[in-house]
Amino acid sequence: MEAHKRILVILYIISGALHILGWIFVSTLFAILFPAIFEHANIEQEWILIWVVPFIRVIAVFAILLFSIPSIVGGWGILNQKKWALTLVLILGCFKLFSPPMGTALGIYTIWIYAEDQRTTHT
Repeated sequence: MEAHKRILVILYIISGALHILGWIFVSTLFAILFPAIFEHANIEQEWILIWVVPFIRVIAVFAILLFSIPSIVGGWGILNQKKWALTLVLILGCFKLFSPPMGTALGIYTIWIYAEDQRTTHT
């Protein structure tokens, strides 16, 4: 079971890091594209862009705070054998079930490892 937990740690840390890198890439892309869009926008359309840009940034920060950082923290916690970490990873795994195909696989793997850990702990 410890080998599976180590694999889970690696997957969650990589998953969290890739999500952060992806959001950095998307944020950089928007920072490059939006000035060009502003140049070609009419004055009537400009107010929409003024509201959309901060909204997208807020969503990006919220997604990173809600999913990416806890993935890395949960992976680190399991690596250091913290009791709370497997529960945190289980919660994140349930959210990942709705992110096919890799998130679904990771979510199922997480639930399986949590169930096996609970079964071996209580018997």
